[in-house]
Amino acid sequence: MDVNLKPGKYVVAVSGGLDSVALLDMLHKSRLQARNEPIKIVVAHFDHGIRQDSHQDRQHVQTLARQYGLPFVYNEGQLGAGASEATARKARYNFLHNVRSASNARAIVTAHHQDDALETAVLNIIRGTGRKGLTALSSRSGIERPLLSASKHDLIKYAQSNGLVWREDSTNTDQNYLRNYVRHTILPRLDDKAKAQLRGIIVRQRAINHQLDTLLVNLLHSQSASRKIDRRWFNGLSHDCSREVMAAWLRAHGVREFDRRTLERLVVAAKVGKANKDYSLLDNRLMQIEADHLALTLLER
Repeated sequence: MDVNLKPGKYVVAVSGGLDSVALLDMLHKSRLQARNEPIKIVVAHFDHGIRQDSHQDRQHVQTLARQYGLPFVYNEGQLGAGASEATARKARYNFLHNVRSASNARAIVTAHHQDDALETAVLNIIRGTGRKGLTALSSRSGIERPLLSASKHDLIKYAQSNGLVWREDSTNTDQNYLRNYVRHTILPRLDDKAKAQLRGIIVRQRAINHQLDTLLVNLLHSQSASRKIDRRWFNGLSHDCSREVMAAWLRAHGVREFDRRTLERLVVAAKVGKANKDYSLLDNRLMQIEADHLALTLLER
């Protein structure tokens, strides 16, 4: 099984589980076999502090990094047993992005695979995240996911045939986590044909999303100022369309951590809110509502 990355430095997220251990082994072999400029790897491990034995995962990953002759970085989150999936994910990616910045790496590399993409699509349908939710798990600027065409079965065969050793996370079977419920209860009810159909839907939706995003960017470029939107124009859009425009506007200016409820609140505020009122966002930003326009500004410290 091959993984293809452009030459450069990468931060590889390794939990110690089967998927990331297999990815690390593939990348190490690819690095050794490169004839020209090889890739450089920084092994990164985040201990969420959710399980009492999680320090053993870190020790295992550290041992692997040493065997491969690779630099190793880790951090401890101490999130506690009750931490949510969202909290754990945010803490993990904050760590990974910090490592990427500190090491001047091209991107973060994760071991997400074909089954993960299906899980994420179903999970986001349940959450009601809209068209973006179906294709949320993909490679993008700053994050590479080279195993998305490989199944879990493929990774198990690779790990076993190469004598790899990994650790099992006991929380992966806890169906109080919605992702685990999707993994262990919903997806097993789909046969191979249904899973193939869902993968086809995801591929088609990704192409449609790309076209829609291009159209939305062009619409936003037609505005008189990059951080402003003509309010009368915005209010003339249908509610569904204005929600897509609002989401594209936020993403275009680096605001990505918002949920459907926040997006709905901002759209309603933009359409019916009183002038000269501010609405706070993440990342130290405000949406300002004026009589004739909407504006994004940075909070003063």
